[in-house]
Amino acid sequence: MDLNLLTVFDAVMRERNVLRAGQAIGLSPSAVSHALSRLRAHLNDDLFVRTAAGMVPTVRATEMAPLIRDALVSAERAIGPPEFEPQSSSRQFCIAATDYMTAVVVPHFLHTLMAMAPGVGLTILPATRIDLTAQIDVGRVDVALGSFLDIPHRLHVQTLFEERDVLIVAPDHPLASRRITIKQLSALPLFVVAAGGIEEGPISERGLIRRAEMFDGSVLTAEFAKIGATPKLKLIQPHFLSLPALLAGSSAAAIVPATLAEVFRKDGFVAVLEFPWRAAPTPVQMVWHDRLDHDPAQLWLRLQLQNAAQAAST
Repeated sequence: MDLNLLTVFDAVMRERNVLRAGQAIGLSPSAVSHALSRLRAHLNDDLFVRTAAGMVPTVRATEMAPLIRDALVSAERAIGPPEFEPQSSSRQFCIAATDYMTAVVVPHFLHTLMAMAPGVGLTILPATRIDLTAQIDVGRVDVALGSFLDIPHRLHVQTLFEERDVLIVAPDHPLASRRITIKQLSALPLFVVAAGGIEEGPISERGLIRRAEMFDGSVLTAEFAKIGATPKLKLIQPHFLSLPALLAGSSAAAIVPATLAEVFRKDGFVAVLEFPWRAAPTPVQMVWHDRLDHDPAQLWLRLQLQNAAQAAST
């Protein structure tokens, strides 16, 4: 079999679009279509089905994709340059991150890119809206940032820092400068962030389990139960960065990570309150595929993200 067909397959799997796949590997759309036809005939499988949403892979293609990506990465590593030179590289990195991670960690990382790697570009995918594990498996995502509950063996994980939740309110809120009690908190409408709603529970994808509920709902419920109350979850929505605007002129409080609350506070958008109990820390992690563990460019990327996370959390 012509092994060049595997490069075409990998590009279509990543882009889910014949035109963009061809642009990524320097082929015309007709050449990509011809290569797919040859590969389909060789494997006796459609591999991709054209839909309004793009080229959807079959079960066979989905099973093949991570193995082919591993093989191509190994070949590139064998014949490619042995070192990564950030000053001269034109590499395009892709990370998956929530709006919270984008606001807290990415600004520090971008300063590094501007200074150390002027030709390197960055793509950020929304970690809450994609099949994150599949994107890591096929190589579209280099690194994912977030909080994960279970991680399959093919993925590596590193804890960047420990995060804790705090409360934010509008700057002119009556409790803005006071120490809040459980009774006072139980009377407030609460705004929280959850990917897809809190009823669905953790998001499980191909062995990787990640948080959907971006606050400690079990502790919140248990603490309120001590005074015979239940949390008033007035608003459940998927974005952190909209919270200051939503809180303006409101009596509500929102639950957010402490590092993000500090960003909001410095800009004058909110006042920050501590919980009336000790909030347990949550690890903020960086996840990547095993095949990328020793790649020089990936080692550099992860080191800079680690440094950016440390700067954000201190």
